[in-house]
Amino acid sequence: MEDYGYSDNDDDYHFSDQEDSELEILQNDLHNFQFSSSKAPIAQVITKESLIAAQKEELQRVMDMLSIRQQDARTLLIYHRWDVDHLFEVYVEKGKEFMFAQAGVSVDEYHDSDSPVSAVVMCEICIDDVPSDEATRMDCGHCFCNSCWTQHFLVKVNEGQSKRIRCMAHKCNSICDETVVITLLGRRHPDMAEKYERFLLESYIDDNKKVKWCPSTPHCGNAIRAEGDDLCEVECSCGEQFCFNCLSEAHSPCSCLMWELWQHEHQDEVESNNWIIIHTKPCPKCHKPVEKNGGCNWVGCICGQPFCWLCGGATGLQHTNYSIAGHDCGHYKEPEKTVDHEKRDLYRYKHYYNRYKAHKHSFKFESKLKGSIQEKIPIFEKKHSQRNKYQLGDYSWVNNGLSRLLRYRCILSYSYAFAFYMFGDDLFKEEMLEAEREIKQNLFEDQQQQLEANVERLAEILPEAFKSLQYGKVMKRRMQIITLSTVIDDLCKKMYECIENDLLESVNLGSIHIIAPYKSKGIERAS
Repeated sequence: MEDYGYSDNDDDYHFSDQEDSELEILQNDLHNFQFSSSKAPIAQVITKESLIAAQKEELQRVMDMLSIRQQDARTLLIYHRWDVDHLFEVYVEKGKEFMFAQAGVSVDEYHDSDSPVSAVVMCEICIDDVPSDEATRMDCGHCFCNSCWTQHFLVKVNEGQSKRIRCMAHKCNSICDETVVITLLGRRHPDMAEKYERFLLESYIDDNKKVKWCPSTPHCGNAIRAEGDDLCEVECSCGEQFCFNCLSEAHSPCSCLMWELWQHEHQDEVESNNWIIIHTKPCPKCHKPVEKNGGCNWVGCICGQPFCWLCGGATGLQHTNYSIAGHDCGHYKEPEKTVDHEKRDLYRYKHYYNRYKAHKHSFKFESKLKGSIQEKIPIFEKKHSQRNKYQLGDYSWVNNGLSRLLRYRCILSYSYAFAFYMFGDDLFKEEMLEAEREIKQNLFEDQQQQLEANVERLAEILPEAFKSLQYGKVMKRRMQIITLSTVIDDLCKKMYECIENDLLESVNLGSIHIIAPYKSKGIERAS
């Protein structure tokens, strides 16, 4: 007997009272460990098929509230960027007449019965008399021939102004009836009529600050609607994870501005003449440049000297995919004062970029590892399915652990991009004294290193969970993974709190460099 009293070659098993209690606690931890949440989702997927229904829902709210036609409701919503709450605020504060005039909706529609019927109408645009049935009068009362109206609509659609086409009359602010536009364009230019209708439909996304197209390439065709703060990170049903604010890849704890600068920095680095300095490391023994093209952070020079790729320091031979025995990289160290300013900046960028890239590399490796581990899960579930008192045959904790590991990897990689700008001279040089910056940098890097050490530990433990079929050993690994994930979750929360409260707020730039909040359950998956 070993571990929890079960031998891999024995079909009988039992638990002691103490072990029974421990497993109950483990089950509670496992419940809290799940990524799923009972809260209503803040993000929703809008597919091509559901776009019409989503738009109609907003239109109906305005139509019911103001007792107006659909085309007028659409005109109001496009003007207010599909913000129904803001539209109603204007209605309450300014009144219906002001709101309609501001958006270009005719408050009092013109009726043909208000004037005598004429068989011939003179168009003031082409100065030509046309039969009354070949002319159209808009709600504002202005009447022109259908040919001029059609040409006017055609120009506006081609110019991309088709969502709000104004009347042709001089100084008239009224928006043309969309049904009239579609009818007249459809007679001579059916393709333009379809384009106009598509623009009206897609305005729900293009003009709506709460709805944005998924930035996937090739485009999946979905849009995402996010309730509440638009500074959040979401995952589309196609699997694309992105920042809802800037539509770049999810990049917290970097602010959007920091991430944009980091992207430009990386592009400049690729094209610079300093490629060798960036992409190679000098051997600590023979000083020849060594290029790393894969594998872990332990590298060996042709002279026989092993060293750490992250810091360039000499090491021993013992290492794993995630750590090097007896070696600690430590904080970033400034080069000697004799090094000129330009090279010091380059060395500093190199330090943060290499760590950012190392975690990105680990992310790719662990993404592949996820596939191989998932292949083994059915074997273990079948082997242990009979032990269902505590649902221990369920191996969802492995997938949750892997998903968390990948999330933590991303956070770590982006934290180095954040640190590069937070403690450099690009953004906050005038905001912090040198002594204050050093204190804050040490505080942040201590938290960053704790997080890094525990993430590497989790990366080592996860593959170990499937090296043995022995039930007790698997359960021990399970407890280790759940416990370690809880520890890392707390460290992530503390690091984000440090960034938001101790760093960004202290330099009075928190309103500019806002970061997406950390969520224990991971990036919000749109429902």
